[in-house]
Amino acid sequence: MSALAAFIVFNQQTTPVDPMRLPIGPRMEIRAELNQLTSARDGKPSTAEDIAKAADGQPYVFLGENHATKPHQQLQADVIKALVARGRRVVIGLEMYTRPKQDWLDQWSGGGLGEEEFLEKSEWKTQWGFPFEFYRPVFLAAKESKLPMVALNVPRDWVRQVGRKGLAGLTTEQKLQLPKEIFLGNGAHKMVFNGLMGGHPMTGPQGDNIYSAQVLWDEGMADTAIKWMERFGDDKTVFVVIAGAGHIMYRQGINYRIERRTKKRGVTVVMSQAKEASMVARGIGDFVFITSEGAK
Repeated sequence: MSALAAFIVFNQQTTPVDPMRLPIGPRMEIRAELNQLTSARDGKPSTAEDIAKAADGQPYVFLGENHATKPHQQLQADVIKALVARGRRVVIGLEMYTRPKQDWLDQWSGGGLGEEEFLEKSEWKTQWGFPFEFYRPVFLAAKESKLPMVALNVPRDWVRQVGRKGLAGLTTEQKLQLPKEIFLGNGAHKMVFNGLMGGHPMTGPQGDNIYSAQVLWDEGMADTAIKWMERFGDDKTVFVVIAGAGHIMYRQGINYRIERRTKKRGVTVVMSQAKEASMVARGIGDFVFITSEGAK
């Protein structure tokens, strides 16, 4: 999906569309101060403990990050620890890994692998590529409390296949490992997708295929989380989804796919970067964390 990511970045740089201020959900905005976690409900400063408290009774927490941004991954680790402190049975789902790498995550959480061996055997550099140092707080939080970690992602070549040929490009074997329906009819999600494309997405068959690839990505990760919860979850379990913000903004990505199939919601936290305090649509999530642009 690197080509898609590059296209998104290009369009964000050349058009005025602000994906943080889309007219989805409540038609109001809040001011998000720089480097301060903010409640999207009332604009008040918040903490990781506030997120954990808001998740009481909720089966999911969605943490949408800007990749390889130290304050974002630190907040993720802090939320995980706060959930553990509230007595929740925490499981961590990771966009970073594809399903075939699950065994290595199990060994890491169980304490069976050191960092260097884990990174080599799980193929971190090719699975994700961003420096592990950014994500170390999350992985250490999991290891310290022996929390399950789940490889959420479908194989990336599946996503590339769909990006080139559409859903028809999937093989029968691949389709058997996916939800029966890859739902393309969510207009609000299409608005988010278009916003991330700067308001000028590709059109025609190529544009349709790229959008289908994004939906497959979200549906696949949602499916992994749903199946884990069906097999292992209980009333105390909270499944923490860690993924790029574009996969959870406005509750229209992974979170929408989960709610559509299970009727279960969760707490959504959207992280981004900016040069200064920003006005943000209230509908973007439950909490917003905007950090200084360019800071790593």
